[in-house]
Amino acid sequence: MTNEEQISDLSLRLLGRAYDQLDGGEQRVVRAIAERQPTSRDVDDDDGMQGSFGDRLADRVAAVGGSWGFIIAFGIVLFGWMLINSKLFEKLGLTFDPYPFIFLNLMLSTLAAIQAPVIMMSQNRQAAKDRLTEQLDYEVNLRAELEIMRLHEKLDQMRFHDLSEKVAGLCDRLDRKD
Repeated sequence: MTNEEQISDLSLRLLGRAYDQLDGGEQRVVRAIAERQPTSRDVDDDDGMQGSFGDRLADRVAAVGGSWGFIIAFGIVLFGWMLINSKLFEKLGLTFDPYPFIFLNLMLSTLAAIQAPVIMMSQNRQAAKDRLTEQLDYEVNLRAELEIMRLHEKLDQMRFHDLSEKVAGLCDRLDRKD
Protein backbone atom coordinates (compact mmCIF):
# COMPACT_ATOMS: atom_id res chain seq x y z
CA MET A 1 0.00 0.00 0.00
CA THR A 2 1.48 3.37 -1.00
CA ASN A 3 1.66 6.29 1.37
CA GLU A 4 -1.15 8.14 -0.41
CA GLU A 5 -3.38 5.05 -0.26
CA GLN A 6 -2.59 4.68 3.43
CA ILE A 7 -3.46 8.33 4.06
CA SER A 8 -6.71 7.97 2.13
CA ASP A 9 -7.56 4.78 4.05
CA LEU A 10 -6.83 6.43 7.41
CA SER A 11 -8.97 9.40 6.49
CA LEU A 12 -11.94 7.25 5.56
CA ARG A 13 -11.56 4.87 8.47
CA LEU A 14 -10.91 7.40 11.24
CA LEU A 15 -12.80 10.48 10.12
CA GLY A 16 -15.34 8.99 7.73
CA ARG A 17 -14.42 11.40 4.93
CA ALA A 18 -12.12 11.36 1.94
CA TYR A 19 -8.75 13.06 2.45
CA ASP A 20 -9.54 15.87 0.01
CA GLN A 21 -12.72 16.69 1.96
CA LEU A 22 -10.78 17.40 5.18
CA ASP A 23 -9.72 20.87 6.25
CA GLY A 24 -6.02 21.76 6.43
CA GLY A 25 -5.61 20.86 10.11
CA GLU A 26 -7.27 17.48 9.71
CA GLN A 27 -5.14 16.72 6.65
CA ARG A 28 -1.97 17.56 8.62
CA VAL A 29 -3.08 15.23 11.43
CA VAL A 30 -3.90 12.31 9.11
CA ARG A 31 -0.63 12.79 7.23
CA ALA A 32 1.32 12.93 10.52
CA ILE A 33 -0.32 9.69 11.70
CA ALA A 34 0.45 7.95 8.41
CA GLU A 35 4.05 9.16 8.43
CA ARG A 36 4.43 8.58 12.19
CA GLN A 37 5.52 12.19 12.70
CA PRO A 38 4.70 14.39 15.70
CA THR A 39 1.76 16.75 15.37
CA SER A 40 2.64 19.32 18.00
CA ARG A 41 5.01 22.21 17.53
CA ASP A 42 5.92 25.33 19.46
CA VAL A 43 4.13 28.50 18.36
CA ASP A 44 7.11 30.63 19.40
CA ASP A 45 9.38 28.66 17.05
CA ASP A 46 7.09 29.33 14.09
CA ASP A 47 8.83 31.64 11.59
CA GLY A 48 5.69 33.71 11.05
CA MET A 49 5.40 34.47 14.76
CA GLN A 50 8.93 35.84 15.26
CA GLY A 51 7.91 39.16 13.78
CA SER A 52 9.81 42.15 12.54
CA PHE A 53 11.73 44.64 14.64
CA GLY A 54 8.59 46.81 14.80
CA ASP A 55 6.51 43.86 16.04
CA ARG A 56 8.99 43.04 18.77
CA LEU A 57 9.22 46.74 19.73
CA ALA A 58 5.42 46.93 19.98
CA ASP A 59 5.46 43.88 22.27
CA ARG A 60 8.06 45.52 24.51
CA VAL A 61 6.18 48.85 24.61
CA ALA A 62 2.98 47.00 25.55
CA ALA A 63 4.81 45.00 28.23
CA VAL A 64 6.37 48.13 29.76
CA GLY A 65 3.31 50.37 29.31
CA GLY A 66 1.05 47.82 30.96
CA SER A 67 3.12 47.34 34.10
CA TRP A 68 2.85 48.70 37.62
CA GLY A 69 6.43 49.91 37.35
CA PHE A 70 5.46 52.18 34.45
CA ILE A 71 2.38 53.48 36.24
CA ILE A 72 4.32 54.27 39.42
CA ALA A 73 7.25 55.86 37.55
CA PHE A 74 4.85 57.87 35.39
CA GLY A 75 2.98 59.05 38.49
CA ILE A 76 6.26 60.17 40.07
CA VAL A 77 7.24 62.07 36.90
CA LEU A 78 3.83 63.79 36.75
CA PHE A 79 3.98 64.73 40.42
CA GLY A 80 7.53 66.05 39.98
CA TRP A 81 6.50 68.04 36.90
CA MET A 82 3.62 69.64 38.79
CA LEU A 83 5.79 70.30 41.83
CA ILE A 84 8.55 71.97 39.80
CA ASN A 85 5.99 74.11 37.98
CA SER A 86 4.07 75.07 41.12
CA LYS A 87 3.89 78.47 42.79
CA LEU A 88 6.69 77.34 45.10
CA PHE A 89 9.31 77.25 42.32
CA GLU A 90 7.78 80.16 40.39
CA LYS A 91 9.42 82.55 42.86
CA LEU A 92 12.80 81.04 42.00
CA GLY A 93 12.19 81.37 38.28
CA LEU A 94 12.52 77.60 37.67
CA THR A 95 9.05 77.03 36.20
CA PHE A 96 8.77 76.33 32.48
CA ASP A 97 5.14 75.12 32.29
CA PRO A 98 3.04 77.02 34.84
CA TYR A 99 -0.45 75.94 35.85
CA PRO A 100 -2.64 74.73 33.93
CA PHE A 101 0.35 72.73 32.58
CA ILE A 102 -0.45 73.12 28.88
CA PHE A 103 2.88 71.63 27.76
CA LEU A 104 2.33 68.65 30.09
CA ASN A 105 -1.11 68.11 28.53
CA LEU A 106 0.46 68.22 25.06
CA MET A 107 3.08 65.64 26.08
CA LEU A 108 0.46 63.35 27.64
CA SER A 109 -1.75 63.58 24.54
CA THR A 110 1.19 62.81 22.29
CA LEU A 111 2.19 59.84 24.43
CA ALA A 112 -1.37 58.48 24.39
CA ALA A 113 -1.68 59.02 20.63
CA ILE A 114 1.50 57.02 20.00
CA GLN A 115 1.17 54.41 22.72
CA ALA A 116 -2.42 53.32 21.98
CA PRO A 117 -1.85 52.11 18.38
CA VAL A 118 1.44 50.46 19.38
CA ILE A 119 -0.33 48.52 22.13
CA MET A 120 -3.10 47.58 19.69
CA MET A 121 -0.48 46.26 17.24
CA SER A 122 0.91 44.09 20.02
CA GLN A 123 -2.59 42.87 20.92
CA ASN A 124 -3.33 42.00 17.29
CA ARG A 125 -0.08 40.05 17.11
CA GLN A 126 -0.93 38.23 20.35
CA ALA A 127 -4.41 37.43 19.00
CA ALA A 128 -2.86 35.90 15.87
CA LYS A 129 -0.52 33.87 18.07
CA ASP A 130 -3.49 32.73 20.18
CA ARG A 131 -5.40 31.63 17.06
CA LEU A 132 -2.39 29.59 15.92
CA THR A 133 -2.06 28.06 19.39
CA GLU A 134 -5.76 27.17 19.31
CA GLN A 135 -5.37 25.51 15.90
CA LEU A 136 -2.35 23.53 17.08
CA ASP A 137 -4.20 22.46 20.24
CA TYR A 138 -7.09 21.23 18.07
CA GLU A 139 -4.70 19.25 15.87
CA VAL A 140 -3.00 17.64 18.88
CA ASN A 141 -6.36 16.77 20.45
CA LEU A 142 -7.62 15.33 17.17
CA ARG A 143 -4.43 13.31 16.82
CA ALA A 144 -4.84 11.92 20.35
CA GLU A 145 -8.46 11.02 19.68
CA LEU A 146 -7.64 9.30 16.39
CA GLU A 147 -4.73 7.40 17.93
CA ILE A 148 -7.02 6.19 20.71
CA MET A 149 -9.51 5.03 18.09
CA ARG A 150 -6.71 3.15 16.29
CA LEU A 151 -5.65 1.50 19.55
CA HIS A 152 -9.24 0.43 20.17
CA GLU A 153 -9.35 -1.10 16.69
CA LYS A 154 -6.13 -3.02 17.36
CA LEU A 155 -7.40 -4.24 20.73
CA ASP A 156 -10.70 -5.31 19.16
CA GLN A 157 -8.79 -7.20 16.46
CA MET A 158 -6.62 -8.92 19.08
CA ARG A 159 -9.67 -9.88 21.14
CA PHE A 160 -11.44 -11.17 18.03
CA HIS A 161 -8.36 -13.20 17.10
CA ASP A 162 -8.08 -14.63 20.63
CA LEU A 163 -11.79 -15.49 20.70
CA SER A 164 -11.54 -17.10 17.27
CA GLU A 165 -8.66 -19.27 18.47
CA LYS A 166 -10.56 -20.23 21.63
CA VAL A 167 -13.70 -21.09 19.67
CA ALA A 168 -11.65 -23.12 17.19
CA GLY A 169 -9.98 -24.97 20.08
CA LEU A 170 -13.31 -25.61 21.75
CA CYS A 171 -14.77 -26.90 18.46
CA ASP A 172 -11.75 -29.24 18.07
CA ARG A 173 -12.30 -30.65 21.57
CA LEU A 174 -16.00 -31.14 20.90
CA ASP A 175 -15.21 -32.88 17.60
CA ARG A 176 -12.80 -35.27 19.38
CA LYS A 177 -15.40 -36.19 21.97
CA ASP A 178 -17.86 -37.23 19.27
